[in-house]
Amino acid sequence: KMAAAAGAAAAAGLWSEVNRCGQNGDFARALKSVNKILQINKDDVTALQCKVVCLIQNGNFKEALGVINTHTKVLTSDVVAFEKAYCEYRLNRIESALKTIQSASQQTDKLKELYGQVLYRLERYDDCLAAYRDLIRNSQDEYEEERKTNLSAVVAAQSTWEKVVPEDLGLREATYELCYNSACALIGQGKLNEAMKKLQKAEELCRQSLSEDSDVTEEDIEAELAIIHGQMAYIMQLQGRTEDALQLYNQIIKLKPTDVGLLAVIANNIITINKDQNVFDSKKKVKLTNAEGVEHKLSKKQLQAIEFNKALLAMYTNQADQCRKLSASLQSQSPEHLLPVLIQAAQLCREKQHAKAVGLLQDFADQHPANAAEIKLTMAQLKIAQGSVTKACMILRSIEELQHKPGMVSALVTMYSHEEDIDSAIEVFTQAIQWYQQYQARTNHGCCVFQPKSPVHLSLIREAANFKLKHGRKKEAISDLEELWKQNPKDVHTLAQLISAYSLVDPEKAKVLSKHLPSSDTLSLKVDVDALENSHGATYVRKKAGKLTGDNQQKEQGQGEVKKKKKKKKGKLPKNYDPKVTPDPERWLPMRERSYYRGRKKGKKKDQVGKGTQGSTTTGSELDASRTASSPPTSPRPGSGAAVSAASNVIPPRHQKPAGAPATKKKQQQKKKKGAKGGW
Repeated sequence: KMAAAAGAAAAAGLWSEVNRCGQNGDFARALKSVNKILQINKDDVTALQCKVVCLIQNGNFKEALGVINTHTKVLTSDVVAFEKAYCEYRLNRIESALKTIQSASQQTDKLKELYGQVLYRLERYDDCLAAYRDLIRNSQDEYEEERKTNLSAVVAAQSTWEKVVPEDLGLREATYELCYNSACALIGQGKLNEAMKKLQKAEELCRQSLSEDSDVTEEDIEAELAIIHGQMAYIMQLQGRTEDALQLYNQIIKLKPTDVGLLAVIANNIITINKDQNVFDSKKKVKLTNAEGVEHKLSKKQLQAIEFNKALLAMYTNQADQCRKLSASLQSQSPEHLLPVLIQAAQLCREKQHAKAVGLLQDFADQHPANAAEIKLTMAQLKIAQGSVTKACMILRSIEELQHKPGMVSALVTMYSHEEDIDSAIEVFTQAIQWYQQYQARTNHGCCVFQPKSPVHLSLIREAANFKLKHGRKKEAISDLEELWKQNPKDVHTLAQLISAYSLVDPEKAKVLSKHLPSSDTLSLKVDVDALENSHGATYVRKKAGKLTGDNQQKEQGQGEVKKKKKKKKGKLPKNYDPKVTPDPERWLPMRERSYYRGRKKGKKKDQVGKGTQGSTTTGSELDASRTASSPPTSPRPGSGAAVSAASNVIPPRHQKPAGAPATKKKQQQKKKKGAKGGW
C-alpha cells in the first residue's frame, strides 16, 4: 500500500510537470515526464495520448504513428483518429489519411479541417470546396481568415488546372494571401493584366504586414515575397517578355528560398525559355526539379510538365536513350497523352528515321481516334519535310473533322497546285462546297423557305471560280460564277467576271449578259480629290493654292524671274588646256589600261647603283676614298641630334659596335647578296 501511495504521489508530481511544460510549449521536457509516467503504468491512455501529442509537436510524426499502431487496443480510432490522420498527412500518406478520417465515428471540427486539406492534396477540388464552405458556415473562431484563404486557393486551383470559370465568393481581399490566390484564378482565365495588378497589391500588403513586426528583417520579407515575384515573372513569360521574366526568375533563385516546390517551378520555367539554346544552363536548372520532396509540393500537371521538359532537354542535348526512356515512362503513365509520342517521333526524326516516326504516329492515331487529328497533322508535316507532298495531302484529306475548313482547303489547293495536280485541287473545292450544301440542308430541317448560303460557302465558291479561271477551266468556272450571281444579282464584280468568262466561250451569251451591267451614269464616282491626296497612302500631295496679296504676288513673281535667270555653271578647265589640241579620249582610264602604255623602262638607273644598303643611292661623297672612319665627323645637321639621341636610348650599349668594324662589312656584303636576288 505504501509503494502504491508513493507511486501515485510520484505520478501526480509528474503530471504537474507535464501540465506546466505543455503550457510553456516545452514539449521535449514534457515527453520525458510522460515516459516516466508510462514506466509506472504502460497502458495509461492519457499518458499515451500525451506522448503522441508531444511527438507531433516535436515533428516526430513517424514515431508518433508508431506509438499509435503499437497500442491499438488502448488507443482506438475514436480516441486518436485526428492524431493518426494528421501524422499520415504529414508523412505524405494522403490516401491512408483519407481512410482514417472517413472511418472515424465522430467527425469533429479538427477532422473536418484536416479533411479539407487532404481533399486539396488529392486534387478533388469540388469536394474540397464543399468541405470549406461547410466549415466557414458552421464555425466561429479566430481561424476564419485562414479558412477563407484555403477556400480561395481551391477556386484558384480549379481555374488553373481544370479551366473552370471561378465564381465570385465575395471574399474581402484584406490579406496578401487572398490577393495572391485571386491573381492565380485570373491567370487561369487568361486575364494577365488584371492578375498583375492583383499581385502588385499582394506585394504591397505583404510588405505592410511584415514591416509591422520589428523582428522581421528585409531578407525575411524578400523570402516571403519570392512566391509573388515568381508568379509575376510567369505572367511576363506568358506576355512574351522573356528577358524580364528571366531576370526576375534568376533574382529569386539567388535568394535561395527554402520552398523546393517554388524552386522547381522557376527552374522549369527557365528551361522552357531556354528551349534548345543555352542547354548547359538548363542542365544546371534541371537539378532543382529533382530535389527531395518536390513531388509532394506540386500538382500532378506541374510534375507532368516538368517530366516532359526533361525529355525534351535530353533530346536537345543528344541524349537519345535518356529521351526515349523518359518519353516511354510518360506514355505508360498517360497513354492517351499526345506529348510523349510526339517527343519520341521528334527523336526519331533527329536520327533520320522518318519512316519509323510516321509509323509510330500512325499506330497512336489508330489506338486513340480522339487525338487522331493532331497526330495526322504532324504526320503530314513529316511527309512534306521528306518531299512527299501528295502523300501529305492524302493524310490531310483523311481528317474528316477538318477537311471542309477554309484553312485546310487553302492548304490542300496550294499543295496540289505545287504538284501541278489541278484536278485534285478542284476536287477539294468541290467536296468542301458540297459539305456546306449538306450542312445548309441539315440546319434548314427540310423547310421550304429559301435560306441564303453562308459567307464561308460563298467565299469557297468564289475562290473555286477564280482558281478554275486561272487554270483555264472556264466552263467549270462559269457554273460557279452563275451560282454566285444568282445569290446576289447586284454584284457587279461577279457579273463582270461572268461576262469575261463567257466572252472566251460564248460571245453571244456575253453580249446578252452585258445588258445587265449598270450604265456609265450610275457608275460615276463622287471622289474628293483633295481628301484623296491628303490621305495617308498618297505618294504625291498637291500644295494648296492660297490667295496671294499684292506684295506676296510681287515676291512670288520676283522669285520666279530669279529662277528663270539662273543658268548652269560651266565646268572648270585644266590650266594646261589647249583648245586647238584634241583631248585624249582615253584620259579617264588608268595609265596601265591605255592603248599606248608600253610599261616601265628597265635598267635606266642601273649605272647609278653603288655600294651600300639596298634602296640607297650612291653620291659622290660616298665614293670619296678620303672620307674614312678615321676622319673627324662633320657637324650634325639641325634636327638630326634628337634622332640620334633617341636611337642611342633605345639600343643597349652592348649591341653597339665601333664604326668600320669587320662585322659591319659582312652585313653590307650580305645585304648586297640579298639585293642581287631581288633583281638589282
